[in-house]
Order: sequence, then C-alpha cells, then structure tokens
Amino acid sequence: MVAKKIAFDKLLSDCLKNDRNAQYMLYEKYSQQTFGVCLRYAKNRTDAEDILQEGFIKIFKYLKDYSRKGSFEGWIRRIMVTTALNFYKKKNLFNKEVDPESSYITLPATNEALSVMTHNELLVMIRDLPIGYQTVFNLNTIEGYSHKEISKIMNISVNTSKSQLSRAKNSLRNRLESLFNTEEIMMSSAALAC
Repeated sequence: MVAKKIAFDKLLSDCLKNDRNAQYMLYEKYSQQTFGVCLRYAKNRTDAEDILQEGFIKIFKYLKDYSRKGSFEGWIRRIMVTTALNFYKKKNLFNKEVDPESSYITLPATNEALSVMTHNELLVMIRDLPIGYQTVFNLNTIEGYSHKEISKIMNISVNTSKSQLSRAKNSLRNRLESLFNTEEIMMSSAALAC
C-alpha cells in the first residue's frame, strides 16, 4: 500500500513537471473510468470524447491545486462533470424555461425487460433525453446533487431543476413502459404460436 502511494505521488510529481510520459500514464490510468462519466452527460460519443479531452487538459492545468486530501478519483470526476456541464453551457443547450410539473407512472412489477437491460441500453436511453433533462437526471440521480446545488451549477431555478428531473424520469418511464408492452406482445404472440 505504501509503495503504491509513493508511486502515485511520484506520478503526480512528474505530471506537475510536465513529463509527457507521466501525463500519458495518468491519462491511461483514469481515462476509461472518466470516459464513462463523460458518456453519461454527453449527447453522443463524439461529444463525450471532446469532453474527456477538455477534462484532461483541465486536470493537467489544475493538478497543482489538488490538495491530496480526499480521493483523487473524486477530484477528477468533479472536473469531468464540470467540463461536461460547461461544454453544453457554451452551446446554450440547457432549457431554462420549463414549468414545474409532476406526474408519476407506475410500471408493472412482473416484467423482465428492466432486469435484462444492459448498462449500454440504459445509457442510450438517458443520452436520448433532451440535454437539460439528461444533465439534471445525472446530477441528481447519479451524482447525488440536491436541486438547490443543481440550480446554482446550471443557473436555473430550483423548480426548473425539479421539473426537468420529473420530466426526465417520466420520459424514461415511458420508454421502459413501451419496452414492457413490446415484451408482453412478444410473449403473447409466442404463447399463441404454441
């Protein structure tokens, strides 16, 4: 454990000296897991790659500010989330004017579609959400930010954050419900064919 910490400290020290090999090693060590974060916030793979690149540029630029208190992975993750948010803020894609709304759809518990759904299929469903919905959903549901924190991060009202989360969840529920209905039709057709 001590040897790992010494090796990690040396890697960070070498990165701070702009050692390209050390920077490449750091990138290789963390790029795969941080790319997953980028994919959750991006509308497509190309945007996720751009966010990852911008994020690592910021990581190397601000590495001197990393206090070495707390998790390095958490520090990198926050940079990637902030980079993703700024990426879309620059493009002015957040919908700031959404009226609060709340409606709930209960899914039948007997369906198996959700249990066999892959991570990538769920990721695609989240990525298909409008960017504001997607971002609020990720920040609240996955990252654990409160609506008050999200409102500050995205420069939207708390009610807009709540509304966009509600709409994101409703959209996902509708997509899942559609999958469940398709599954039931296929199961009924199979039963009739026998």
